[in-house]
Amino acid sequence: MAEDPKYKRVLLKLSGEALMGEQDYGIDPKMVRRIAAEIKTVQDLGVQVCLVVGAGNIFRGMTGVASGFDRTSADHMGMLATVMNSIAIQNALEIEGVDSRVQSAFPIASVCEPYIRRKAIRHMEKGRVVVFAAGTGNPFFTTDTAAALRAAEMSCDALLKGTQVDGVYTADPKTDPNARKYDRLDYHTVLADDLKVMDTSAIALARENDIPIVVFSIHTHGEFARVMCGKGDFTIIAHNHSQGVSRNVI
Repeated sequence: MAEDPKYKRVLLKLSGEALMGEQDYGIDPKMVRRIAAEIKTVQDLGVQVCLVVGAGNIFRGMTGVASGFDRTSADHMGMLATVMNSIAIQNALEIEGVDSRVQSAFPIASVCEPYIRRKAIRHMEKGRVVVFAAGTGNPFFTTDTAAALRAAEMSCDALLKGTQVDGVYTADPKTDPNARKYDRLDYHTVLADDLKVMDTSAIALARENDIPIVVFSIHTHGEFARVMCGKGDFTIIAHNHSQGVSRNVI
């Protein structure tokens, strides 16, 4: 891409469902490989990239609670599932020729590094992609919150949320044909209107640290790189004065 990227360091947040592809559950190697190729394209633009991935394709903590699990135990199970997803992404990245590291919020020394902030930053400075696993390492916090936390700790210029749709809508565009897409929102509107973009704690963390949240479709081929260059379809959530990709509010 000829355009210069708008950000120098970003965190990409993926749901576990993004790794399923056309499957009903689990990990689709073809989908993971395609996502890895998207990440490589962005890294080739000169952008430092780190990731947080959910676990909904394997185990979701709140679903476990509804089934009778203790909340803390269910959340620990979900965190372990994110480690599985992170290792899958790491493997796909290395097939694409991208050096990467998985860092877990709780120690699993046999398979990945423990989370160390300075080490993670150094990895990115050396051109490695860092995948943050196991959420925050604590129950009662989601991977959305973990993504906002790591984005702040890594001093990221933006938090990119790859979803199944190309931005934030007034309603679910899959069920409501009258749903309208927002080009730009501020944090307060997202919280006040309960738009369900991310958890309220994640939005609050991003707002406090002035980190723009860019919502786009990870399923659209090449969209990650286009969005990084200010192109494509997306919704940006930021303070009114934040510097980011320039878009008009609907």
